[in-house]
Amino acid sequence: MNDTVIDADNAQLANPLVRQVVVQLRAMDSYGTYDTWSDDKVLDPMILTKARRREIPVVGDPDETTVARIKAYYNALSTTIEKESGLMAVPVINITHEGFGRAMIIVGKLVVLDKVLRDVHRFGFDSLEKMIEEIEKLSSKAVALINDHRVVAEM
Repeated sequence: MNDTVIDADNAQLANPLVRQVVVQLRAMDSYGTYDTWSDDKVLDPMILTKARRREIPVVGDPDETTVARIKAYYNALSTTIEKESGLMAVPVINITHEGFGRAMIIVGKLVVLDKVLRDVHRFGFDSLEKMIEEIEKLSSKAVALINDHRVVAEM
């Protein structure tokens, strides 16, 4: 993944959802690697074009960096749900060393998102647009669930 696929002047880098993913990715960087990187460079590994996907083996174990990206993504999604609902959203992620697992987001006693994770070593999105669409779709479903079951979410 030498060639970047996100332009530094891409208008979508200013999208609040994308900004939150960048914030979470930078927060996961305990060694300060991203300190000197631009936002487009930090986000770049999240975008897996067809050519990039072809370079990744079909079967493989996820590395720590990939797992950190997954955690950052679900943290950003939780933060988005929290902002929209006004209630604390907590991501719970369990991934085996083989790349399978589950990601849940819990608000109070309510599970608002339950996603089975497979082949996490190939985690990523076709484009920034697809990532934004996915966050919007999942967060709107979660907020609707919270609104339908507010009493449980407030427990």
